[in-house]
Amino acid sequence: MKDKLYFIKTNPVSAKINLYNKLCGEENSILTFLEDDKKASLEIIKKKTLDNVENLSREEFICIFNWFDERYGSDPEELKAQLFIHGIDIFYDISDPVCIETFSKMLSDYEGYLQNKFSFIINSEGFSHFVIYGIFFTGMADSEEKYLFKFLKQDHKVLYTLAEKGYHEKRYGLVLHPEMYQYFSDLYDCTKFYKGSIIII
Repeated sequence: MKDKLYFIKTNPVSAKINLYNKLCGEENSILTFLEDDKKASLEIIKKKTLDNVENLSREEFICIFNWFDERYGSDPEELKAQLFIHGIDIFYDISDPVCIETFSKMLSDYEGYLQNKFSFIINSEGFSHFVIYGIFFTGMADSEEKYLFKFLKQDHKVLYTLAEKGYHEKRYGLVLHPEMYQYFSDLYDCTKFYKGSIIII
């Protein structure tokens, strides 16, 4: 995979039809991307895809992603379109390595406050709460007028207090680029009405 952080929504119905058929029809081409006991691994992936694509492990998602990337990676928009057709919707990505590291540290700290470790698949409510926390946290680093920051603050006082605590404890250990606030705002806009799971790879 490229050095990006990808945010994914799935369409299990599309995956059950399109991805499953692609896996069956192009077995030889995906085998090179699988780990040991490739045939058995492929059968497991096919079975999970037929049941619900969200049952795939992180490693299995990465294998599928790398398989698509090998074929369509020269055109990022075509790659996203092909994955979407096959039930994997990359709706957002972060490409700056420093921002990826900051995002990961913020998520880890947030998990620490909650004493709850997230999987790479997060339910929409848990993801939404983290994104709102991120808006507050990154918004505190910059005093510019921020409509979303002020709008959400009224209805999410507990998350605001948690972000305030996190910001005062962690701000010196993080590189908070101005675009971090925009990343969290974009993620909020992309998912505020979404009720499915979010996959972060």
